Amino acid sequence: MHYKFLIYISYSYALPIGIPLEKEILKRGYSIYWFSDLEAGKKALFDRDHVLDTIEQVCDYGPHIILAATDTVPDFINCLKVQIFHGFNAEKRTFKKDHFRIRGLFDLYCTQGPSTTSVFKSIAKKRRHFDVIETGWSKVDPLFPIIRNRNSDLPTIFIASTFTERLSLAHNDAVFESIKGLANSGKYRFIMVLHPKIPRDIKEKWASLNNDYFSYRDTTALIPLFRQADMMFSDTTSAIQEFGLQEKPVVTFNHYKPKPYLINITSATDIEPAILKALSYPKAVLEELKVFNQALHPYTDGKSSARVIDATIAFLHKDKSYLRNKPLNLMRKYKIRKTLNHFTLKSFNRPFTLPKSAS
Repeated sequence: MHYKFLIYISYSYALPIGIPLEKEILKRGYSIYWFSDLEAGKKALFDRDHVLDTIEQVCDYGPHIILAATDTVPDFINCLKVQIFHGFNAEKRTFKKDHFRIRGLFDLYCTQGPSTTSVFKSIAKKRRHFDVIETGWSKVDPLFPIIRNRNSDLPTIFIASTFTERLSLAHNDAVFESIKGLANSGKYRFIMVLHPKIPRDIKEKWASLNNDYFSYRDTTALIPLFRQADMMFSDTTSAIQEFGLQEKPVVTFNHYKPKPYLINITSATDIEPAILKALSYPKAVLEELKVFNQALHPYTDGKSSARVIDATIAFLHKDKSYLRNKPLNLMRKYKIRKTLNHFTLKSFNRPFTLPKSAS
């Protein structure tokens, strides 16, 4: 059977999540298109093949399965709607507003590992309008197999920051001055990437540090940079969990919920001492990181994309009569239509049925 997939995004940071899935889908000979519901995502998709520009084109395409690397998806498209997530659980907010927020729009959640699967399954048991299958996360497929070689010349430090201003080290002047001094010292090599949603003036401020020892990169392709680094310096962002899968140490600045697998500091004066501690590869911290990784994402075969495709196709054909109808969600559906300039009111709460071409 020839399946039709749609990768649904909002921002550029979703591209590295969708690209491994696209490769797997094309390898199997199925159809794949991309769509973004926001201009930021449309710009990121500009030079890619297989892109749909309007929601009308999406409806005409008629996907069997939508893989959403964003928080919402149009209810009126008659297909299987799958949440594949745009990050790990960064624990930046309260439980109800964070990774486990259920918006009543998805049929299936493809979870990343036991620590999140258990929570989503518990919620699914209560709500009963979606199901959960643990697959691993497509974005980290290219990270495996892990390369553990240490840099032989200068220690290389990868810096990343969340866009949430109250948690962001990128907005902290004292951190900026400390990193500036370390970059000018010639003792370390820094590679920095900032979240696409961070204001341009903040990005330009950090880019002004560029020299032989500091390199600011405007990219969402983080994995090649992860591989180059011996350690990470960050704040409270899901990129920490991605980097940590390499079992390399992470120093955090004012982490919202500091954990034993992190070296957390609260003052910019402690940055270099923390870096030196991290570069010693402290055994106790790395043992905690191993335990955390097993719960976060135990899959190290680089085949999570294949598991996502297998799981979604199987679920497409599964008898789903055990699931309740999704919540009415009229306001959320209205907002989605407003975003898409698509106000087909008659399509509200259109029930899911298996497309004839997929039967």
